[in-house]
Amino acid sequence: MTRPDRRDRGQAAVEFALAVPIVVVLVLGVVQVLVVGVRQAAVERLARDGARAASVSAQPHGAARTAVERATGLRPIDVQVSSDRTTVTVTVSYTDPTVVPIVGRAIGDVHLTAEVTMPREPP
Repeated sequence: MTRPDRRDRGQAAVEFALAVPIVVVLVLGVVQVLVVGVRQAAVERLARDGARAASVSAQPHGAARTAVERATGLRPIDVQVSSDRTTVTVTVSYTDPTVVPIVGRAIGDVHLTAEVTMPREPP
């Protein structure tokens, strides 16, 4: 076994010090993507819940808003309802503040939206 040259001492420490920040930023990026994905799934579920409540109600606008607001803690959340004789469409929007350090400042807030249309049923 040969002894390392004096010039090579500390090389591993320098490589580690250079690699760690890159790995940390990548991990934080993955965490932020997961957080946004979970919130997008929640917004889609809220739109479905709101559309279902609106489709069976005589007052679809109020029913959708109430169903969405009761089902989540995400605030502020925007609920838009449009309906005609046969269908009701609910659009739910939420601006997700990015909370993961470093990455959040780089990408800013993310606007999430989902729209669901359901046939109206007699109340």
